[in-house]
Amino acid sequence: MDYFHGAHDAGALDAILHDDVVFQSPIVHTPQRGKPITMMYLGAAGETLGNDSFRYVRIFDCGDKAVLEFETEMDGVQVNGIDMIEWDEAGLIIDFKVMVRPLKAIETVHASMKAMLEAMKAKRA
Repeated sequence: MDYFHGAHDAGALDAILHDDVVFQSPIVHTPQRGKPITMMYLGAAGETLGNDSFRYVRIFDCGDKAVLEFETEMDGVQVNGIDMIEWDEAGLIIDFKVMVRPLKAIETVHASMKAMLEAMKAKRA
């Protein structure tokens, strides 16, 4: 699980995601299905939220499920959130849900993620 401890390498992420993983964003109201879209969202999150202030502050390990609480600062706004993750019997992530608070943090994350995703799409075009 080096990906969650700062490595944020795309290859490491690819290796731990199930092909049919479901990603649930705090911003997008519908679940995103599949490895490519999940890689895109988590890659953008790593680029925006994963700054020098990002840290996991609590981990609740429930075997094939875990809740990882994180804190970070973005543009002077304190962001508090959780990653809720579920693995299959092979150890691949099948469900990844992100929740963020407070409202100002959601607005900040939304703006940053939107800009990052647009930049990522422009690079591929």
